[in-house]
Amino acid sequence: MANTRSARKRVRKTERETARNRILKTRVKLLRKEVSEAAEAGDTKKAQEAYNKFASAADKAAKKGTFHKKTASRLKSRTAALLPKSA
Repeated sequence: MANTRSARKRVRKTERETARNRILKTRVKLLRKEVSEAAEAGDTKKAQEAYNKFASAADKAAKKGTFHKKTASRLKSRTAALLPKSA
């Protein structure tokens, strides 16, 4: 249990940040799964739209500090490789 005033504040702050990070990570994970499913189905247009949403969410998570910038970049690169090639 935190004893000092500043330590109690850090506990509150950490709880808020943890909740925010969990929301952002879950959103990125779900959007990545959406891209993967659309790519497996062969739906190029839907996969591309889902990828755009995913890339935006990954960049926002990196901007907020949830992911490192290079982690977001790596996720986007690996997910882009799943996209079906347009004819």
